[in-house]
Amino acid sequence: MSESQKAAGLPIRTGLTRLIATLTDFSTRKPLGAAGGAILAVLILIAILAPVISPHDPYHPNAAAIYALPGSVYPLGADEAGRDVMSRLFYGARISLTVSLISVAIGTTLGLLLGVVSAYIGGWFDLLVQRLIDALMAFPTIILALGIMAVLGASVPNVILALVFIMAPGTARTIRSQALSIKELDYVTAARAAGCSHVRIIFLHMVPNLFAICLVLATLQLGLAIITEASLSFLGVGVPPDVPTWGGMLRVAAQAFVGVAPWLAVFPGLTIALAVFGVNLLGDALRDVLDPRLRSDSGTNGVKTEGGSR
Repeated sequence: MSESQKAAGLPIRTGLTRLIATLTDFSTRKPLGAAGGAILAVLILIAILAPVISPHDPYHPNAAAIYALPGSVYPLGADEAGRDVMSRLFYGARISLTVSLISVAIGTTLGLLLGVVSAYIGGWFDLLVQRLIDALMAFPTIILALGIMAVLGASVPNVILALVFIMAPGTARTIRSQALSIKELDYVTAARAAGCSHVRIIFLHMVPNLFAICLVLATLQLGLAIITEASLSFLGVGVPPDVPTWGGMLRVAAQAFVGVAPWLAVFPGLTIALAVFGVNLLGDALRDVLDPRLRSDSGTNGVKTEGGSR
């Protein structure tokens, strides 16, 4: 900013002010997406602050509080061992969200690299990669995850690995289709003619132009990861049963105690639904904002002039 602008008292737009302005603009344009982002942010904050904000120890049983109704002492009631349901939901958010976020980050990154390299190299390598992706995508999501967990056993790292195998193929397929068109653009051809290495072309010219698509894919796949992790825990093959997770709490309640204490199943189910709902709202909004085709469509508003659309 120039000295005259400073002297006139104009605010200096720092990185923080630009971020605030971007978030404000996004909230104005996509209020539902902003609401979804707020839901996800609150859940992440709860997961981080779980040891501080939990009213009780989620692992400590209390024989005097078995099946305690929701009230002032136990806001969401107590389970079959007298443990606070709210505290277990808070700690369950740490496992469910951590597993989902890590698996989506790894799966999206792996899918991005695999898709762009496959599109750039082409030939037999592209054919081999695509047939491998076809084989993985031929299995239903939950069946593939169950097979991996049956081989590796129940643990948090194995759940993450199973989710990566689910997330990466779809991401690679989508990225490849976009990378094939980017590969033929003039600036990539010019970089190749200028003698740039293949690694430089892939990582400095192609990958940055695919980042927006990856962000949208990661957001949309986060909801699938949350549901899959909860499904694995519900089936008893995910995270070990002694660790509080949303799916594990739902499994115990649905199998034996839903008729005695229905809140044991209601609150975990509502939490899973709320998390997936917020993620999907955010993903849809990011797709509308970051997809250039949707931006151009929304800019026309269906009105055409004599010289074309506006």
